[in-house]
Amino acid sequence: MSLFKVMDIAGTAMSAQSVRLNTVASNLANADSISSSANQTYKARKPVFATMLEEAQTASSSTMNGAAGVKIAGIMESAAPALKEYSPNHPLADDNGYIYRPNVNVVEEMADMMSASRSYQTNVQIAEVAKTLLSLTLRMGKN
Repeated sequence: MSLFKVMDIAGTAMSAQSVRLNTVASNLANADSISSSANQTYKARKPVFATMLEEAQTASSSTMNGAAGVKIAGIMESAAPALKEYSPNHPLADDNGYIYRPNVNVVEEMADMMSASRSYQTNVQIAEVAKTLLSLTLRMGKN
């Protein structure tokens, strides 16, 4: 596998982790929102990753140099129900006195944010090492 493919794979991983960080940020930004019905309440979102294996196999058969990366297959909303809270004096309370909060677990989101950030940093380091190795390889031909 060429060093350019290593950088391509690291690039797809960084892109995927960036989307993951954005969904975490969106979930945290909406964690304290309130609505008057369960249907209108913000639902936590999670990215779904998929390998680009099929594309790699196609490239592999034609150039013998295929490499799998990662892509975002979609963003899914959580199926967990909204949190129902009795608050009859709240201006957004429904006829029964309930307000609805998002199903966002802040602790889980913070852990997910740290994991995505570290994965992103790891892929940056991988790309930097590949670049250094490529540069050293080119210097070998100079002498």
